[in-house]
Amino acid sequence: MGNVVVTDPPRAAAEHVDALAGHDVATVHEALGRTGCLGPGIRPVHLGSRIAGTAVTVLSWPGDNLMIHVAVEQCRPGDILVVATNSPSTDGMFGELFGTALARRGVRGLVTAAGVRDVAELHAMGFPVWSAAVSAQGTVKATPGSVNVPVTIGGQVIRPGDVVLADDDGVLCVGREDAARAVTAARARTEKEEAARAAFRAGELGLDRYGLRDRLADLGIEYISAEEYARRTGS
Repeated sequence: MGNVVVTDPPRAAAEHVDALAGHDVATVHEALGRTGCLGPGIRPVHLGSRIAGTAVTVLSWPGDNLMIHVAVEQCRPGDILVVATNSPSTDGMFGELFGTALARRGVRGLVTAAGVRDVAELHAMGFPVWSAAVSAQGTVKATPGSVNVPVTIGGQVIRPGDVVLADDDGVLCVGREDAARAVTAARARTEKEEAARAAFRAGELGLDRYGLRDRLADLGIEYISAEEYARRTGS
């Protein structure tokens, strides 16, 4: 298929997206069987933000932000703009002016496999960004691409309307059909972690809470005194 702009992709239900926003990326990732993470190459430009939203996707050429301009019109409140390029690029394809336009439309943030610029201004205006690079290198507006088609970042396929979660630990994609299950799983995981947190505050050890002592023995891990260690090693 050629270059297209899909204007009406299905989106995950808003109530599921907002429910997932109450959980951190690591918790949801664990709850779903450690799937969907975009990896360590996509990092927050500034720390302290946690967002969830529905993906509006952009596939651009490197060093060309024409299709980001096209995508702005397709964004709705509650969306997150997700930008990929069809070959690696670190150019600053997104900056303060884009952030201003997207904030006006109720977009919750940006995730991009390319670069961003104007990071101080974006931080000051409270528009959160996760990117592969920060670069002052400018771009052109000359090459066609597509909007609201599946894109791949960090080995993960992100479709328009999928749920994107992002915080200080990174970015996670949850398929739009899986959003309801993700909410249930994340809540269960959060309750389990809170119970463990309370136990650790009370002094319980993870070795006992998770039944790891027998596993240590099965793995051949032996407890010995410092004297015995010295005797065996000759130290």
